[in-house]
Amino acid sequence: MKSMIININNNTSCDNHSAFAACFAEFCTIPLDTAKVRLQLQRKILATEGVSLPKYRGLLGTVATIAREEGLAALWKGITAGLHRQFIYGGLRIGLYEPVKTFLVGSDFVGDIPLYQKILAALLTGAMAIVIANPTDLVKVRLQAEGKLPAGVPGRYAGALDAYFTIVRQEGLGALWTGLGPNIARNAIINAAELASYDQVKQTILQIPGFMDSAFHSFCIGSPIDVVKSRMMGDSSYKNTLDCFIKTLKNEGFFAFYKGFLPNFGRLGSWNVIMFLTLEQVKKIVTGQAYYD
Repeated sequence: MKSMIININNNTSCDNHSAFAACFAEFCTIPLDTAKVRLQLQRKILATEGVSLPKYRGLLGTVATIAREEGLAALWKGITAGLHRQFIYGGLRIGLYEPVKTFLVGSDFVGDIPLYQKILAALLTGAMAIVIANPTDLVKVRLQAEGKLPAGVPGRYAGALDAYFTIVRQEGLGALWTGLGPNIARNAIINAAELASYDQVKQTILQIPGFMDSAFHSFCIGSPIDVVKSRMMGDSSYKNTLDCFIKTLKNEGFFAFYKGFLPNFGRLGSWNVIMFLTLEQVKKIVTGQAYYD
């Protein structure tokens, strides 16, 4: 019983550490995420504003356009919902990774845990965490998607909390889980690429070219899913995941699924560097131990 209480306390502490690290990384990198969302929703923006040329071009161009037209603070649109998301999703996916990995191999397992078990554990924790955190992702995307409005025209939502209540009131409680299917697929894949690769590299203290390539490939697979997820969350006209996928492919072609790829890749790369470094330092300060022993 004493051992069980210690394990529960350790897992709770780990959740707190990972949630803090995830929130800090989110705050530092959300401008890149905002640029990604605007690029992914470019077609919708063009149709709405009736502009013939793309409004946003590339990572730096998109960031510059947003800052020039809407002010520097606009790059942090959705930060409140983003912090909600990372506190829940980031805390759960990272905090549950070790206990789920142990559960899969058994508490009596001795030796190095196989890579496929690490990948499976990360897939499961990523999927479980985003099911709970999906409403925060939806609100963040909707707030980020809103560009410059004409003078005197109020925003769609007054803020994150207002967005939650407005969506429920106007669209129903289930609307908070719009885009859940592609969101589960996307976050499970990326979580597996992030956590399993980090775990494996740190455990072996080696750079494994083949594995690192597969992590990049996992991100490439995740990009189309992320575009579909953002569009479903930003535009309620799509019936379901398949409808969004088919319409995007038919109207804009295959490469539409890689809109925002570079800012997304750059954001996730910098996000992970900041998050894991912060997590390691917090763990060392609080417990004197590295995250993965």
